[in-house]
Amino acid sequence: MQWLQQMRLAKYLAHAGVASRRAAERVIADGRVTVDGELVTDPACDVDEQSVVALDGRPLEGAERRVVYALNKPVGVVSTARDTHGRRTVLSLVPSHGLRLYPIGRLDVQSSGLILLSNDGELANRLTHPSFQVPKTYRVKVGGSRVSERALRALRAGVHLEDGLTAPAAARLLGAHAIEITIHEGRKRQVRRMCAAVGHPVLELQRVAFGPLRLGALQQSEHRRLSAAEIEQLRAL
Repeated sequence: MQWLQQMRLAKYLAHAGVASRRAAERVIADGRVTVDGELVTDPACDVDEQSVVALDGRPLEGAERRVVYALNKPVGVVSTARDTHGRRTVLSLVPSHGLRLYPIGRLDVQSSGLILLSNDGELANRLTHPSFQVPKTYRVKVGGSRVSERALRALRAGVHLEDGLTAPAAARLLGAHAIEITIHEGRKRQVRRMCAAVGHPVLELQRVAFGPLRLGALQQSEHRRLSAAEIEQLRAL
């Protein structure tokens, strides 16, 4: 890890591969982290290269090598690190090689397509925080009548949902019952709710792009490690 002077504790944990920065803040608040033997619950606490940071009593060794994987998640697999119901998770499809990977950009269990897994908490935060507005593109098969231009215009203008008006989406027709839609928000089941709100319940949903990354020829359950150039593209978003 390269130090400038000091680093906030939550950022240190993220760089060490413990979790994303937001998840690291919860870990700290739960009283699981000590600095130089003292319990710390403030994520903004500063640490430096001389600090001894421990999680659950185990000293952290600093930053792991940073890796990012692209995975084509199949339907029926959950996009969490662990599942309380014993369902298969995305982590079971990617070899960790001892690294603490976690998913970036969740897909619900009924959806498929591109999801990222990494141990880079800083990158995870940049890709998922609403302020960065990273675009995500989905191909959607819908029910109901033939998709009308009126429905597409509604998606492009923003749709009123129970948690407020969505931001405008890019939407184009792929077929009588198929849409490609790009959003910049990350609300829960957003694409499904938007399509239902314009009269077209989702039958199948696949994410085909995450920022500049495309699903491409990656088959279901297959993964690949991103190149350094691709990771830099993500950091530049």
